[in-house]
Amino acid sequence: MSYKQLIEGQRYQIQAYLYERLSYREIGRRLNISHSSISREIRRHSINGRYDPDIAQHRAQYRRKYSAKTKVSQKTIDYVEFGLILKWSPEQIAGVSKLIGLSISHEWIYGHVQRDKRRGGKLYKHLRHNGRRYKKGDRTKRVIIPNRVGIENRPHVVDSKERFGDWEVDTVLGKQGTGAIVSLVERKSKLYLIRKVATKSTEDVCRAIGSMLWHYRRHVHTITADNGTEFCAHESVAHKLKTDVYFANPYASWERGLNENFNGLLRQYIPKGTDLRTVSDEEIARVERSLNLRPRKCLGYRQPAVVFDELRSAA
Repeated sequence: MSYKQLIEGQRYQIQAYLYERLSYREIGRRLNISHSSISREIRRHSINGRYDPDIAQHRAQYRRKYSAKTKVSQKTIDYVEFGLILKWSPEQIAGVSKLIGLSISHEWIYGHVQRDKRRGGKLYKHLRHNGRRYKKGDRTKRVIIPNRVGIENRPHVVDSKERFGDWEVDTVLGKQGTGAIVSLVERKSKLYLIRKVATKSTEDVCRAIGSMLWHYRRHVHTITADNGTEFCAHESVAHKLKTDVYFANPYASWERGLNENFNGLLRQYIPKGTDLRTVSDEEIARVERSLNLRPRKCLGYRQPAVVFDELRSAA
């Protein structure tokens, strides 16, 4: 296996795998990197026996800071294609490239993808929409939710996204009759949580919400949902988590835009019409981890998992 320069996302993945007590060989297999490279990376950038991805990344950036480029190097191309395989957008890849000393524009990346497609390559398949746009489903009859509290009553601090602990919730359907995925996103850190449920019933969905947020219950101030029947038992969720649940206006998906955006990213991994019975819980966990390690422009190209942990520690 040839040597490849590590990027920031891989360094945080190494840290996460070390917490899981995986061997260097297993970490290398998962990242498609030689286990000797993993060993060298950990040996060089450990403080008091603990690997520190922040220090590793800082040292890597320092080494590359003054490197001059007269053309797009093979190392940069390898990085761009690795980012595409991770399903990062060209804008995200370009943003992170400036942080790691492999600066490239998102326009060049789109051009590279198109050139690859003309040569018969498949890089374009990693782009979010793959050149297509999907229509929203038809509007259905409005659901009457008992004791519903509208978004107009939600504290204004939630709109600013300045407070840590305000969440949005939604469901993503699989092929008819094969279940659904409950998705939650924290508005400030952009942390995204997903869990597969057997049905879109009120009981299954609300039980999943309570379970997913229980570990973070100290950091749940509000939850904002749409007006689906699966959220009719919102009061039980509010009671269990000691939080407030609010509902967006009908057909106003932009009021939960962050969750809508992440659900679109989820479709890169689990396309519309997928039989969710064929998707394992382990695969769901891998997708969740990948999305939380994807750099976000609104976070200065940092990763939601990292930002969430920092905010949680500081709270």
